[in-house]
Amino acid sequence: MPTESEPTAGRDVVGAVLKACTLLGHFSAERPVWTLNDLTTASGMNKTTVFRLMATLIQAGWVDRTDEGAYRVAMPVFEIGSAALAKLDIRSAAKPFMSELATAFGNTAYLMVPAEQGAVCIDLLEGRNSLVVAGINVGSVMPYHAAAGPTVMLAHSKALQDKWLTDSLPSITDRTITDAERLAEHLAEIREAGYSLSHSDYLPGVAAVAAPILGRDGSVVASISVGGRAEEFEGEALAAKIERVCDAGARITRIVQALPRG
Repeated sequence: MPTESEPTAGRDVVGAVLKACTLLGHFSAERPVWTLNDLTTASGMNKTTVFRLMATLIQAGWVDRTDEGAYRVAMPVFEIGSAALAKLDIRSAAKPFMSELATAFGNTAYLMVPAEQGAVCIDLLEGRNSLVVAGINVGSVMPYHAAAGPTVMLAHSKALQDKWLTDSLPSITDRTITDAERLAEHLAEIREAGYSLSHSDYLPGVAAVAAPILGRDGSVVASISVGGRAEEFEGEALAAKIERVCDAGARITRIVQALPRG
């Protein structure tokens, strides 16, 4: 546990933020409220530091004061926790379908969720041919205008389209669609088909098929996809992958929509 005398872990670490996170870490279901004196004793920091950090957290909206003057975490902390749990639920729901896809086709199965900065890969299961798509890992953030998983989410989100369809889309490969009007037409085709197919627009020689996963209100909450060597995404093999990926997306959608509300 950090104390006043401990050095920072490196030049990129902001000591005050680390200490504030340590203070938040003391709050739990068993101990949701802390007084200044108790938090000072538990943290090992001096009282002035604790008071100033908690005052900052209050100003940021992360902490509230009780009528008695003690501290308790505020709603944004719970909202972030709920969002994390929702992603865990999606991951759990998708895992068996990802396993089936990776086993059936030997390709890598991906689960992605939408975020403001791009499509975030939150899980993957490698198939026999995973080496060619090693550039995409758990935690990777991908632009929405390339690859199957991101584009299928973009196609099903008006909010993302309003932000992403611009005249300054970067070219990732020579097959990346960078023209906003052409991309809009492509997204309409994806919505009509119910799936997205990509070919060398994010990684040269790599193709993928993706289907959307929708929430109760019809908004896109994730995508499931398989990716591999482009030559493996042709003819009957491609048709089989489209069918299985779309089926997986529809079945995960039903599971997600049946999950209890947070």
